[in-house]
Amino acid sequence: MTAQPVHPEPVGPETASVIDAPPFKPSLVKAVFREVTPMHVSRSAAWAAASVTRTVLTEIIDGARRAAAVEARKKLLPGDLLSAIDRNVELEVGNKWYDHSPTFRGLTGVLYDAEGVIVPSRKRGGSRKPSAVVGAHRFEAGVRKLLRSRGTTAVPAMVRDLDGIASTFLTDLARDAAMVVREGGSKRFGTVTLVIPGEPAPPPFPKDSLGDLSARRGDRWTIGRDDVLAATTIQLFGGDLRQRALAEAREATHNTSAG
Repeated sequence: MTAQPVHPEPVGPETASVIDAPPFKPSLVKAVFREVTPMHVSRSAAWAAASVTRTVLTEIIDGARRAAAVEARKKLLPGDLLSAIDRNVELEVGNKWYDHSPTFRGLTGVLYDAEGVIVPSRKRGGSRKPSAVVGAHRFEAGVRKLLRSRGTTAVPAMVRDLDGIASTFLTDLARDAAMVVREGGSKRFGTVTLVIPGEPAPPPFPKDSLGDLSARRGDRWTIGRDDVLAATTIQLFGGDLRQRALAEAREATHNTSAG
């Protein structure tokens, strides 16, 4: 019998939209926001934050899949995560997790203080104060759901790192959204555009993609959808990932009430 040719499995994003299946529940998102700020979080803000986190994790997983495909593997390893970040600087998010995870010790290197003394690694003892690292396990179900939606699996250490990145990224997003509310907009924080040496600079953002986020409307005790979108522009570089995160969050909240 003649052997059939083996066709490589595609490693790019699936044709089906990920927008219809958010892996991180709004109730979980609101719980993270409550640990950061006493402000009320609208329903549309929670959906927007869940969408942005999903977009970021999806891009990281797809980058890791491409790295694993080079070695003809389907199951993701921590080394695939490092390769994905090395290939795309936009994926370097959730940085507070890096010092906690063994995966990133080689990437971050030895840390020194102002006097040149080596800073010891953080101990993993329990903490009485809630933090993104302590609460990272809450994201495991969503991470595994997202992995399945991308047609892949990951070893426990990789799942742990994706948990931690999701948790710290969402915590930072919540802090920035609260800051936007307090400051009355994101104009004063500006934007960052990623420029790769030897390549032409990316075109400026469309006026309606960021301009409506610079000055906010609404009260000073409620975080709304646009506050989360403004926080997204602070957290993410000015590249394709940020544009996609903003677009998908807008689509995810199109029919969501503001309450």
